[in-house]
Amino acid sequence: MDAMSTLRDQRVVIIGGSSGIGLAAARQAVGQGAEVIIAGRSAERLQQAEEALKLPESGVSSHEDIHPAGRVRTFRLNNRNEDELQSFFDRVGAFDHLFTPGASYVRGPITSDAETAHSCFEGKFWPQYNAVKYAVPYLSRSGSVVLMSGAFSQRPLGDGASYAACNGAIESLGKALAVELAPVRVNVVSPGTIVTDFNWEGASREKREESYNAYNDMCLLGRTGNADEVAHTVVYLMTNGYTTGSTLFPDGGYILR
Repeated sequence: MDAMSTLRDQRVVIIGGSSGIGLAAARQAVGQGAEVIIAGRSAERLQQAEEALKLPESGVSSHEDIHPAGRVRTFRLNNRNEDELQSFFDRVGAFDHLFTPGASYVRGPITSDAETAHSCFEGKFWPQYNAVKYAVPYLSRSGSVVLMSGAFSQRPLGDGASYAACNGAIESLGKALAVELAPVRVNVVSPGTIVTDFNWEGASREKREESYNAYNDMCLLGRTGNADEVAHTVVYLMTNGYTTGSTLFPDGGYILR
């Protein structure tokens, strides 16, 4: 593999690729000519993702068909279930790159109940850990893994002790796996606040805008990011053949403010 390559004719697996950052990464990978396998819990969102990834001139569903720029397949998957993860990778077979943005959790202070405190590790850390565990037998030796943490690991606020710890654990996991799985490259993307619908189900527009405006004042660039900007970082980590064990922060300078 060249030090800087494209994803043409490579197979990319994205667990949590039906919306937000995962979908943006899928779109960019498809645009480079990759075959993209998207896994997620919601059949409706997977169908919507297929539609979103179709080129207007294709005129056919992308599912199991050759896409003008790449090919897209979808699978329903509960990434908290180890048996489902193992079965998923058995079905996918050999592939080149794994990205694991799919997560669901609740953030709270140290006084939170156990369910809240544990939710970050149960919904974000262990699903990624186990995804890599079951992906390894099928992952190309010249391929890569991109894990997802969050800039809260480096600059926590006062209401998320377990969330900060979880993100820090994912970043340490990335380094450990880079050593253990070499020459497979393992990196972490750690974004700041990004404008997506992720984790906003049921929240009012006012609450979303309040959160975004607060973040604008906390980062150097004075704005929230978008999913395409984080996806660009993910594709870089997949295609740069000499980057491993790194954590990149597309956060607008949040951790420096």
